[in-house]
Amino acid sequence: QVQLIESGGGLVQAGASLRLSCTASERTFNPITMAWFRQAPGKEREFVAAISWSGGSPYYADSVKGRFTISRDAAKKSVYLQMNSLKPEDTAVYYCASNHDGTGNIDSWGQGTQVTVSS
Repeated sequence: QVQLIESGGGLVQAGASLRLSCTASERTFNPITMAWFRQAPGKEREFVAAISWSGGSPYYADSVKGRFTISRDAAKKSVYLQMNSLKPEDTAVYYCASNHDGTGNIDSWGQGTQVTVSS
């Protein structure tokens, strides 16, 4: 199991931006897909965005499309989530996740980073 370490969360006002980072600790890191999920209080974890590690087109949940951008830097073994025009409903713990077999099933999760957006 890969260890994924997130950072970049915080408390911001509505309309602000944040950039989340997720870095793998293993020396060799070569997933098929990396993704971001989030879980708001009292709600189930939901998909936010995903990107092919080989550099294919990313895809997004409708709720963040046009505001969030996922990217990756293979040399740094990192994936990022640029979040613009944040809304209070974006408040959640954000998790990065990896898949290594192409099935879409998550095989590793990060510990999560809190994002709080005040109105």
